[in-house]
Amino acid sequence: MARDRLQEDAVLHAERATADLERQDERAARARALAALLSLERAETDARLLVERTRADEGLATRDQFMGMVSHDLRTLLGGIALQAALLKRETVEDERGARTRQAAERIQRFTVRMSRLMGDLVDVASLEEGRIRITPALQDVAALVRESVETFQPLASSQGLSLDVELRDDALRAKFDHERILQVLANLLSNAIKFTPSGGRVSLRVERAGQDVRFSVTDTGPGIPSHQQEAVFERLWQARREDRRGLGLGLYISKGIVEAHGGRLWVESQPGVGSTFVMTLPGAAAPVM
Repeated sequence: MARDRLQEDAVLHAERATADLERQDERAARARALAALLSLERAETDARLLVERTRADEGLATRDQFMGMVSHDLRTLLGGIALQAALLKRETVEDERGARTRQAAERIQRFTVRMSRLMGDLVDVASLEEGRIRITPALQDVAALVRESVETFQPLASSQGLSLDVELRDDALRAKFDHERILQVLANLLSNAIKFTPSGGRVSLRVERAGQDVRFSVTDTGPGIPSHQQEAVFERLWQARREDRRGLGLGLYISKGIVEAHGGRLWVESQPGVGSTFVMTLPGAAAPVM
């Protein structure tokens, strides 16, 4: 009897071992099948993503090409409109009817300038979002840049009863920047300051060395910006007043992108009821050794 039980136990152990081996083989086969399936799904997913990425890149390239062509053609047409308005304004006679004609021509000129600026803003926004805003920085004279900016906006400030002052702490300041792009930033800051400052107020542009940087500060005596909005002003499509439709709220967004592309910073310091100061820094040249 004991011998029979031993034989039965040996047979049972052998059967269990065989069953264990079969289960291990089944598990290994399922694991290999699952790995093959996952690999196939991953390859299919990668292929789909590659196709979608290619389509997206082609779409962006087509969009950029289209925007460039449309922008060029529209600017050409606007230039023709502005030229005709200038000719119309020049050829009017000096009477009441001629005065009305001149006023209409001036409005056409203002509208064309605003439309041209809007097209430029839309192209700049697309470039910023793709991380390819174009700048060509070079070591340049800061004083010349400041004079050009102030001379451009002095007539506008005077016409609105504002004083526009400039304080240049160092006539020999030099910085590395793209002249047209930084001129665009200063134009945006100065035009905003003039737009939001009531008659009798003051706008000032101050430039000084700040460590290794050159610091530009545009200060106004306008209504100021609440603290909870001071970060939002640099967002796309932000506007201080919803009813103000003179722009799309892209200027500060673009300006910050341009400054950061130069390796600088742009921020605002403001106190409601007192005014605002927009501060821009650019990498400067080393101060001359005396």
